[in-house]
Amino acid sequence: MRAVPTWVDKVVDRDKLEQCIYDLAFKPDGSQIVVAAGNRVLIYDTNDGTLIQPLKGHKDTVYCVAYAKDGKRFASGSADKSVIIWTNKLEGILKYTHNDALQCLSFNPITHQLASCACSDFGMWSMEQKAVSKHKSSSRITCCSWTNDGQYLAIGMYNGQISIRTKNGEEKVRFDRPGGGLNPIWKINWNPAKGDAHDVLAVVDWGQKLSFYQLSGKQIGKDRDLAYDPCSLGFFSKGEYMVIGGSNKEALLHTKEGVQLGVITEQKSWIWSCAVKPDQNFVAIGCQDGTIAYYQLIFSTVHGLYKDRYAYRENMTDVIVQHLLTEQKVRLKCRDLVKKIAIYKNRLAVQLSDKIIIYELYSEDAADMHYKVKEKINQKFECNLLVVCSQHIVLCQEKRLTCYSLSGNKEREWMMEALIRYIKVIGGTSAREGLLVGIKNGQVMKIFVDNPFPILILKQQTSVRCLDLNSTRKHLAVVDEHNTCLVYDVDTKELLFQEPNANSVAWNTQCQDMLCFSGNNQLNIKASNFPVHQQKMQGFVVGFTGSKIFCLHVYAMTTVEVPQSAPMYQYLERKQFKDAYRIACLGVTDKDWNALAHEALQGLDFDTAKKAFIRVRDLRYLELIHSIEERKRRGEVEDQQFLADVFAYQGKFSEAAKTYKRAGQEQKAMSMYTDLCMFEQAKEFVGSGDPRDKKLLITKQADWAKNINEPRAAAEMYLSAGENLKAVEIIGDSGWADMLIDVARKLDKADREPLAKCAEYFKNLEQFAYAAETLTKMGDTKSLVLLHVESRNWEAAFALVEKHPEHKDDVYIPYARWLAENDRFEEAQKAYHKAGQQREAVRVLEQLTHNAVMESRFKDAGYYFWNLSMQCLEIAGKNEDNSAEMLSKFREFQLKAQVYYVYHTIQRFTDEPFTSYQAETLFNMAKYLWHAILTNIPHGVSKVNTLYAIAKQSRILQAYKLSRFAFEKLQSLRIPPRLQDMVDLGSITIRSKPFHDAEEVLPMCYRCSTTNPLLNNNGNQCINCRQPFVHSFSTFDVLPLVEFELEQGISDQEAVQLIQMEPPRKKPSAGDQWHEQSTSNMQSLRLDDFGDAGADIDTDPFTESLMSFEQGGTEFIPVVVNRAVLMGMDRSQVVIKKWPLPLRYQYYKSLLDDVNVTVCPSCNQTFHVDEYELLVLQNNHCPFCRRNPADLTAD
Repeated sequence: MRAVPTWVDKVVDRDKLEQCIYDLAFKPDGSQIVVAAGNRVLIYDTNDGTLIQPLKGHKDTVYCVAYAKDGKRFASGSADKSVIIWTNKLEGILKYTHNDALQCLSFNPITHQLASCACSDFGMWSMEQKAVSKHKSSSRITCCSWTNDGQYLAIGMYNGQISIRTKNGEEKVRFDRPGGGLNPIWKINWNPAKGDAHDVLAVVDWGQKLSFYQLSGKQIGKDRDLAYDPCSLGFFSKGEYMVIGGSNKEALLHTKEGVQLGVITEQKSWIWSCAVKPDQNFVAIGCQDGTIAYYQLIFSTVHGLYKDRYAYRENMTDVIVQHLLTEQKVRLKCRDLVKKIAIYKNRLAVQLSDKIIIYELYSEDAADMHYKVKEKINQKFECNLLVVCSQHIVLCQEKRLTCYSLSGNKEREWMMEALIRYIKVIGGTSAREGLLVGIKNGQVMKIFVDNPFPILILKQQTSVRCLDLNSTRKHLAVVDEHNTCLVYDVDTKELLFQEPNANSVAWNTQCQDMLCFSGNNQLNIKASNFPVHQQKMQGFVVGFTGSKIFCLHVYAMTTVEVPQSAPMYQYLERKQFKDAYRIACLGVTDKDWNALAHEALQGLDFDTAKKAFIRVRDLRYLELIHSIEERKRRGEVEDQQFLADVFAYQGKFSEAAKTYKRAGQEQKAMSMYTDLCMFEQAKEFVGSGDPRDKKLLITKQADWAKNINEPRAAAEMYLSAGENLKAVEIIGDSGWADMLIDVARKLDKADREPLAKCAEYFKNLEQFAYAAETLTKMGDTKSLVLLHVESRNWEAAFALVEKHPEHKDDVYIPYARWLAENDRFEEAQKAYHKAGQQREAVRVLEQLTHNAVMESRFKDAGYYFWNLSMQCLEIAGKNEDNSAEMLSKFREFQLKAQVYYVYHTIQRFTDEPFTSYQAETLFNMAKYLWHAILTNIPHGVSKVNTLYAIAKQSRILQAYKLSRFAFEKLQSLRIPPRLQDMVDLGSITIRSKPFHDAEEVLPMCYRCSTTNPLLNNNGNQCINCRQPFVHSFSTFDVLPLVEFELEQGISDQEAVQLIQMEPPRKKPSAGDQWHEQSTSNMQSLRLDDFGDAGADIDTDPFTESLMSFEQGGTEFIPVVVNRAVLMGMDRSQVVIKKWPLPLRYQYYKSLLDDVNVTVCPSCNQTFHVDEYELLVLQNNHCPFCRRNPADLTAD
């Protein structure tokens, strides 16, 4: 840091008495400075120190001045107890007073409110207020400062306390400092830095301390001793530095943490005031003797560079290490003034005011940016230059070079003949590195750190300013004091060339023959002995790696990307392809790589061309080079032929043809022209009378006609050339069926491939007759069968199968699938039977059933499941091996068919607003469905819909207990939003109803006459006798049917015959008597209209067997009848479900004569006779199985 005085003035009064400068304030734009001098306010121009105008208005000494941040006004405070507000046009607009002399002023940076502090009070003034609000202070006020956001005012007092006030003057925090009244606070200032985590208040006191505090009063760090009484404190605009002046008669520069960096100025008297120009490095100070001095601070660049790592100083105390290629940065906080920096490989040396710190990288990774302290040399050194090696540091002081170990031990010293101007580490083994030293007398020396004797490399007449050694250490570049760049051969000392206008030079670390130098805002790049290439650039060149040039401009290091196109083309002009490739690897554009590749290819340097084409990823040329290399390995050595191939690939066809001809390869020239569809030129190279060449030419011409969208001409040319397959493909793709059949008829049946292609095209064009004709000509029966199947010509397919039964599966299986897809399931099953694919029939139906469920077509799902069940039953009857498995599936599918049949109605009821079903029917269906899904819920069936239907219909039918149960169950399930409100309302209102069900809705068992509850956890059966209930599949009410089984030894045919017989007539008996009958669990009385008292009473044997069960038992005991009982039954009261084998018939006895029940002969579901007949008339089929009874023949 260096302070340059810009101007100085000294203020005296009329009597030539010195006037103390108590305060200074800059105008926000920095153009003027306001000075408190005696009883006047002076306005100076900061550019040249001209006094613009003295302002008079105070009657006593002016102690303080302050400028508002908006630059519209400033204020001054005096010992005459008054404050004057001035405009930026230097006019006084307002004056107000305090009770004591003014001590300090401060404008709010946001609201521009003025805080004026006297000895015993302080006031708040703004343009919006008519009066000044004043507040008393418990101690003498010495200084004040607003926070950056303008929310709080810090006030420093003589008793050592600091008070934090709000904008309204209310105290927020007050904190004491050590020493109290013995250390009066003299100056405070908030750091103006933006982006810090918290506001920082800097405090100086006459206890000779510098301290820092947060807004809360918490101290930051420790107090710093100043060793003098501070009188002034000022921050730079960005808060990175601060200036402190006082009784030591010096203005000192400190970091924002308080680290002293250096002296700005020394004066003859105390420095009472200092201020920093906004956003610039200018400092103004005011002294006791009236001196006003204005200085510019120049911060020199302290930095070091090694290859792609650049280290530089920031904020005077920090070191930033930057990786110039990856742009990574790392900050090292030294907390002291950084004087010198040196970097080499993994070492970093930093010289501070009283020591040198050696850092090293944590790892050997080239991208590692983490440094750790390796050594500290606690000595104070004076030097001009500093370099670091792996095990040493070297200090340069004028003519002397001194080498120290990393522990600080002096090892050796070299004395040069003149002043050392430049020093650089040029590498070497560890602890034996070499240094290149440039001296003012023109000598260039090489020094090794382990050798006490310097080596003279060369001696020139002019002073050395900068130098560098190339990567092979053969060439040395020197910039002298006349800005000339001179390049020498190190071995011969010969001057190779020189270039003017250079201020710095650097060799390319990746190319031994390339260097760059800068000067006159130009960047100059020179390769070998080619002319210099120039481009605009500001700054000094300090490094050159590949295509990246490192340039130092002012204080910033920038990386300039420079394509190496110019030197590459210079090498190409001389056909030096390998050197050109080496330059291109440093960094050129894709266009340059292409040019290099093609030039090398034409120069037959295939190795260089291959590498260049790999760079641009040109696979086409890489294939060419690969083929040429293969041919070379096979022994071909004709360069003219290789060159012709290159010309052809590059599009230079005329040159390629001439070169082929010179090489004796006319055939290749013809092939090239025919490939290019340049047939006229190709005819010049056709061999005389060679039919193969002519055929090839015609074929190529046909290809060309095809490519230019002339398919008919191309087809005719292919036919004339004998390329029948290609002709067929063109005709078929064009859809010309007539032309294609003509070709097929002309072809010999031995030409199977073209004929097969013809048949395929006919099939695609749906010309099945032509396709059949072609396949018949070929004799391909299997393909002909498949053609009939694909065209759905089933009659022709069946006729062909009769002649060739080995193709039966190829016809019947597709036919069955086609029938199944068209919902012709019975025919599909017959077709599957013919093909022997019974399981396939089941699989198709299962898929259809799954689709119906997924699409919520539950009635169709029920129908499909019924079909599946009957299919399984049929398979079980024909195949005894898997009969048990099929019967299990039959029962499963029957149950699912019934569930989906019923759920179709329930789902429509819950999803649609209207229904045609009566409440009792819906109630019965919902009950039946709930019992069916107690143990297993089929996919797609919703418990919520079922319970909702039960709850709603049971309430209508006064089954309140069941309704309450359903609503409670619903509350535990996830209810759709559309039903939520209705369920919630129903759950509340049902509680107002009685907790029982109406008796008329309770089902009765027709076997044991037990009244059953509406829901049974064991399923759809009686709770007493376990007899399953039989329902009508229209209204789903319980039918008065009781199932019975046949006694062992009675077949179904015999049982049907016995039932069909006329029962024996009963002999009537006279008399009316009461008859008592007792059994194990009941007693009954019956009044007979016949018989005498002593005669036996005739009873129905079936009725007696109804009670053949155990009361309250857990097992169902069916009714078993013998032949006598069968003969005694009235056949009109017997209902039989006639199942096919392997199942037995099911028999039911109707216990109510006036209830007529029928069974569907197809699906064996029970109905009321009237309802069934009505449904069949309405739908023309059974509602469950969709079969018309008239179309079925009863057994």
